[in-house]
Amino acid sequence: MVTRNNFISTFGGVFEHSPFIAERAFEAGAISEPLTVSSVHAALAEQFRKASEAERLRVLRAHPDLAGRLAVAGELTEESRREQSGAGLDRLSPEQFARFTEINSAYTEKFGFPFIIAVTGLTKEDILAAFETRIDNDRETEFATACAQVEKIARIRLGHLLPENV
Repeated sequence: MVTRNNFISTFGGVFEHSPFIAERAFEAGAISEPLTVSSVHAALAEQFRKASEAERLRVLRAHPDLAGRLAVAGELTEESRREQSGAGLDRLSPEQFARFTEINSAYTEKFGFPFIIAVTGLTKEDILAAFETRIDNDRETEFATACAQVEKIARIRLGHLLPENV
């Protein structure tokens, strides 16, 4: 039987540093066994979408810059480290690192939150191309895009924790 504390302990970090999403999903009665990627993701995503814009903004701001200072300092969560490493963001040339740093700063200054993309299956070139395209979006479009990417990242992370179907 899944307990509240166990659920929050296990899934509280799926939405980057935002255990309130898992807390609300459990408290809403949206969690039942068997736990699968699809069922837990649906419950968590529903609570993320129901969160206020300010709360969703805090979730976005909890995400690290891609190839940014936390990565350099080795301070990423294990999930973020694995995701960024898989995309080659831990192996940037000095020129690529400078470009990521420059566009990270411009993006964050424009939108007020870091660039968020589900990097699994992407290359550093794919990510940079998305960066350069999305920086031209208006804030409303980019906020919605970033939120959709957060949900995609959550689904990928759940795939490391749960079976798809039981």
